[in-house]
Amino acid sequence: MLIHQGASRNERINVHLACCLAGVAGALNGAAFYAVGFFAANMTGNVSALSDKLATGHMAASLFYLAIVATFILGATVSSLIINVGRRRGINGIYAYCILAEALLLLPLGLADLLMTAPSRATLLVLGLAFLMGLQNATVTRISDARVRTTHVSGMATDIGIELGVAMDILRGKEGMGDPADNMSKLRLHVYTILAFLVGGFFGVLVYESAGGILMLVAAALLLALSLSTLYRAHRHARSTGSRRE
Repeated sequence: MLIHQGASRNERINVHLACCLAGVAGALNGAAFYAVGFFAANMTGNVSALSDKLATGHMAASLFYLAIVATFILGATVSSLIINVGRRRGINGIYAYCILAEALLLLPLGLADLLMTAPSRATLLVLGLAFLMGLQNATVTRISDARVRTTHVSGMATDIGIELGVAMDILRGKEGMGDPADNMSKLRLHVYTILAFLVGGFFGVLVYESAGGILMLVAAALLLALSLSTLYRAHRHARSTGSRRE
């Protein structure tokens, strides 16, 4: 899921990646909103709230929303820098290293959420998750050539509308509307991504309600398993390729 890039990826790989990471992102976003009333990855909502707070003169609140947006961008920037270095050096599985970094940073965030009290807990939780969601979304965007997004659903919902319009014209026999199989593949991917985000958010709130920051530890464990298994396969593939060359 985290090795093949762009055109070398197929629908099955994209769907598995989207469902796994969108489920985790949905759980973390849902838990953050339940816990402190802020969205960690919804930059549209956060920028709108920033505009509102600026217009009504609530400068302290506006600075916090600005910090959320800036932290999300910082996470995406860090992901891009890691990927750029990895690709220049030919590191197989560099995308898995980004998800590994997300998992390792999520562990102390979960512990902090268990130990800290409000209001410092709320600030750390939202900004920490904003950084990690930016990192994850940039990683998935680059590995899939922007075909998959996992931390928010606005783009996926728009893509569903586009592909439904294309599907309607295909059914009406309009020419030049592309391949019906490709259209259905994109529809499945976008629908599964939103469903995974929804289901993840549902269970994320339930788990956080009963266990608090343990949710983040569980999510970190899932991301660790995904990234480490990918890195193991990448290392084994590199060794076998090197052996055949010898």
